[in-house]
Amino acid sequence: MIGYYVHHHGLGHLHRALCVARHTRSAVTGLSSLERPPDWPGPWIRLPLDTGGRPGTDTEGQGRLHWAPLHHDGYTDRMSVLAEWLGRVRPSLLVSDVSVEVACLARLMGVPVVVAAMRGQRLDPAHRLGHDLALRLLAPWPAAAPEPGWPAHWYHKTIYASAFSRNDGRPPAPAPTPHEGRRRVLLMLGAGGCDVTPAQLRATAAATPHWRWDLLGGPGGEWTGDPWPRICAADVVVTHGGQNAVAECAAARRPAVILPQQRPFDEQYATGRALRGAGLAVVRDRWPEPPQWPDLLAEAAALGGARWSRWAPGDGAQRAARALDALAGTS
Repeated sequence: MIGYYVHHHGLGHLHRALCVARHTRSAVTGLSSLERPPDWPGPWIRLPLDTGGRPGTDTEGQGRLHWAPLHHDGYTDRMSVLAEWLGRVRPSLLVSDVSVEVACLARLMGVPVVVAAMRGQRLDPAHRLGHDLALRLLAPWPAAAPEPGWPAHWYHKTIYASAFSRNDGRPPAPAPTPHEGRRRVLLMLGAGGCDVTPAQLRATAAATPHWRWDLLGGPGGEWTGDPWPRICAADVVVTHGGQNAVAECAAARRPAVILPQQRPFDEQYATGRALRGAGLAVVRDRWPEPPQWPDLLAEAAALGGARWSRWAPGDGAQRAARALDALAGTS
């Protein structure tokens, strides 16, 4: 049995867990405050939320942890449920995506831990603790684009699965065709917050009359649970630097402009640097001025999407699953 802790902020952690769990030979139990997805392939333990209620004190454990408040009922209940499950089931392995505290709890109870690696500034004491005690780090990016500045022993124990998404192996939609003589650009911002204002979007659209803009998420945009058809229909995708958004562009092999957003530990900016260095996408660290957009979209279209195979060859989730099965002793 493999336990898979899924952090409840956003849906990116859940999408990654689903991709991997579908391919493991081991049974996988999901552990999360999120509701059980209809297509989760195994058991699911719903955890109490560790937020709300009376404010906790010393939430960072004297600077060694990220969220471990003292005298907080929700946090104590959450860790109690996890500890009871670990002690009763005795899993062969626990994957933490992502919580330093959950990783520490499992390791202290004698369960080997795999920590989902994330880009950005992860050399703070809490990340060092979680990464140091992990048996392996699972990186959803290729070995050819490592995160710079890590301690040497982190590199040695990293599983480079390459990027993967829920759409890997899904046939792409037909190639886009011009609509009324204009090419299509999909602005995919999602629901996690963005640094773009409606006024900027209007000015950008006005500056690019030869492009037809499709807005998915962000200010004034709708969202869909399945953005794949709209990604495939775009000549260029403009999106943030989140792991899943980038992986979905890569799976569709669509040209992309990546605009990293402010996130903890500068994760998206680190992803943008890796993509720029690998020559896979056009990357800008802030929203460009309107006159810059025509050349920017033309540059992305000329770059094309074929190089995305270096980032996401299509079997990343299978690679991750095989590695976890091996660590759990499942042939």
